[in-house]
Amino acid sequence: MSEELRSEIEREVAEHGILVYGKGTKDAPRCGFTLETIEFFNALGYPFEVIDVLENVPKRQALSAITDWPTLPKVFIAGTFYGDTDVLGPMAEKGELQTLLEKTFGARPQPKTTINLH
Repeated sequence: MSEELRSEIEREVAEHGILVYGKGTKDAPRCGFTLETIEFFNALGYPFEVIDVLENVPKRQALSAITDWPTLPKVFIAGTFYGDTDVLGPMAEKGELQTLLEKTFGARPQPKTTINLH
């Protein structure tokens, strides 16, 4: 992997409290697992970013080498790789994820306002 590609990944991970490398974007996920991860983080309410690496084979290979995790999505929180929702789901059930996110963001997220149109 090139040093430039490694630096790009390190910069992206450092810029976001929660970063998901997946297939597609937040608005247009291109696989069920990426959609599941987006829905998971939407429900938690913290800001997160999704970077589409579906067609960027060199970056996907670099991410697999860095994380030793062959599949997408790949989730980083506060600069640390955590896998995907198979890992994060049990962490959430135990309360570990909420503690990590509160530490990362300094507070609980504000509840989203729901407007009922009925």
